[in-house]
Amino acid sequence: MTRVVLIGMPGAGKTLTGEMVADRLGWKHVDTDDEVTARAGRSVPELFRTAGEATFRAIESDVVRSVLSEQSEVVVSLGGGAVADPVNREAIGRSGMVVWLRAEPSTLVGRVGDAGDRPLLAGALGVEESMTRLDAERRAHYAEVADVVVDVDGKTPDEVADEVVAQVEAGHR
Repeated sequence: MTRVVLIGMPGAGKTLTGEMVADRLGWKHVDTDDEVTARAGRSVPELFRTAGEATFRAIESDVVRSVLSEQSEVVVSLGGGAVADPVNREAIGRSGMVVWLRAEPSTLVGRVGDAGDRPLLAGALGVEESMTRLDAERRAHYAEVADVVVDVDGKTPDEVADEVVAQVEAGHR
């Protein structure tokens, strides 16, 4: 196995966990939101504001497919909504070990704060209601592609990273 893909909701810790796991394995880390920002020349919130979600998702899909097909010895932290696209799910499912960092919506809300930099959570519904709705929409997609589930509620980032590394070293796939 030469690729670990971290999926989960906003606030689940995909970026921090990805960095920690990559460091422990001696691999590269790629955050797809960072790659989208680099390609678009705009931050994710700015891209949503100026070009819309459809444009963001198109760029995100290109990034996801290229990162998952071209790189090895890499830990990839996917944007939370990447799993919504069935073509992305197919690419994710065959890309390596897919780890769902699962958390209860209450944990996620506590981690994202006012969600000002998260366009899908900063709407009129409020963070808690938006998070609960997104979680309900995405759970089945995460479950569909996940090889391993790591529950993050009540765990430190080190504990989560240790658990992911243990799964990688055990060779789950």
